Amino acid sequence: MEAAARRRQQPGAAGGPGAQPGASFLQARHSSVKADEAASTAPFHLDLWFYFTLQNWILDFGRPIAMLIERSPRTLPRSMIYVSIITFIMGASIHLVGDSVNHRLIFSGYQNHLSVRENPIIKNLKPETLIDSFELLYYYDEYLGHSLWYIPFFLILFMYFSGCFTPTKTESVMPGALLLVVPSGLYYWYLVTEGQIFILFIFTFFAMLALVLHQKRKRLFLDSNGLFLFYSFAITLLLVALWVAWLWNDPVLRKKYPGVIYVPEPWAFYTLHVSSRH
Repeated sequence: MEAAARRRQQPGAAGGPGAQPGASFLQARHSSVKADEAASTAPFHLDLWFYFTLQNWILDFGRPIAMLIERSPRTLPRSMIYVSIITFIMGASIHLVGDSVNHRLIFSGYQNHLSVRENPIIKNLKPETLIDSFELLYYYDEYLGHSLWYIPFFLILFMYFSGCFTPTKTESVMPGALLLVVPSGLYYWYLVTEGQIFILFIFTFFAMLALVLHQKRKRLFLDSNGLFLFYSFAITLLLVALWVAWLWNDPVLRKKYPGVIYVPEPWAFYTLHVSSRH
């Protein structure tokens, strides 16, 4: 009896006060994985996707991105989360500053369907080095800012999507999801066209599609949240295709967007075909 008691009190004994912290962590981790696998379906996060869509449209800024990471069914590395959020905020800040200056220029007669040097209010500036400054501002907004913003944005969405698989196939979608999927897809269309990130978007969509096919072989299916995100991207791809087909033969926009990938910006279309009529 005394020997058994001494064995129970020895450091490192399983379940004792001196047990290794790594062992308890692995046990807790293993039990959480089993709990996730045992869950039949994840509930549709109506509040998350509603605020995500609403605030994206009103603020043109993904404020609920941290909430999206917290609700991911899959545990994400903290270092990746912090780096993604910091990069996201840096890119969005650069974009918001550049976009604010660009909108002020539009009020002064700047035409988005022309390049910086071809704009009437820019090409006659003296000294000519000022034109280089505006081209630098354009680079910070359209290239550096968008890259720092959208790459972590779509990376976070894909990481969230990778955890939206369950052994049970979702039979129906909530009515709230059906109401939000079209505005959500329309917003991503605006991001792809105005942000000029079609390559990043199509790469993310194909990665999602490949993941769905891979998980299907394991008899794992998308839950309601994964279906919502996948259908939103599918609607976005359809809208981009219709947008490009509609403006395919526009000579002015073709000049501004040369090359194989032709995706005109909505603001360029607006200054060329809408504001010029008033």
